[in-house]
Amino acid sequence: MHPLRKSRPLRRVVLASAGTVSAFVLLLSLKPHSLPEPAAAPAPAPSSSVGAPGASGGSGSSGSGSSGSGSTGASASGTRTVTGESVRTRWGPVQVRVTLSGGRITDVTAVTYPQDNPRDQQINSSALPELRSEALRAQGADIDTVSGATYTSDGYRESLQSALDAAGL
Repeated sequence: MHPLRKSRPLRRVVLASAGTVSAFVLLLSLKPHSLPEPAAAPAPAPSSSVGAPGASGGSGSSGSGSSGSGSTGASASGTRTVTGESVRTRWGPVQVRVTLSGGRITDVTAVTYPQDNPRDQQINSSALPELRSEALRAQGADIDTVSGATYTSDGYRESLQSALDAAGL
């Protein structure tokens, strides 16, 4: 007979227990893969009105409700900021703010976007800068969808178009 079967049955139990504990400790010591830092929405810059002295300045910010496009008024040749409507997507609302100067888009900022979980943060940390550069390059809402961020891209495009419509472009 085999030496472990009859003479030392407790030895098998001890070895099996030690192996299980060792495997469990190794499993707990593994570190999860860390996700890249999400793109934080930059703080809104104070809006400036350049143009006629009588230019009125309204609130350019609107909440994350289902509607609400606001603008900071200025003359046609000045700088103004227009916030598009909040667009509901499958993963959360998307809303953008557009800064216009002399009829050209000078900046696009995502005000509201899905960021409730690490996956949303990971997707939007790469998608939002790409959508911004596309909008600046196209000078409009005719921009491509970012692969892997279809819902965010659609909401971004729709909110951008509503902001441009409110600005009269």
